[in-house]
Amino acid sequence: EVQLQASGGGLVQLGGSLRLSCVASEFPFDDWTIGWFRQAPGKEREGVSFVTSDGFTEYSDSVQGRFTISSDHAKNTVYLQMNNLRLADTAVYYCAACSSLTIATMPHKYGYWGQGTLVTVSS
Repeated sequence: EVQLQASGGGLVQLGGSLRLSCVASEFPFDDWTIGWFRQAPGKEREGVSFVTSDGFTEYSDSVQGRFTISSDHAKNTVYLQMNNLRLADTAVYYCAACSSLTIATMPHKYGYWGQGTLVTVSS
């Protein structure tokens, strides 16, 4: 079974940067999508950024131009570089995986989840 380990969260000032990492124990399927989701207190979990095993990426409107998702297949790791962080980016960030090349933005499409990593942006 795929196990995901998310890390890299922390406290950062407004306008700062962080890089999140998501390490997968294995990918038992050839075609996959890894998504980064976030959930702020009192809000629903939302999709932030996605990458497929063949390199396609997608971003939510709220992070487009500020966040960059990338993958290192040799390390089974997906990164989320977050720049120009805003107060609204404060949330617990989760990585998730599904066995599909069609990018799904809804959390229920993902069968494998890592534990969350907290990102707090302060003013």
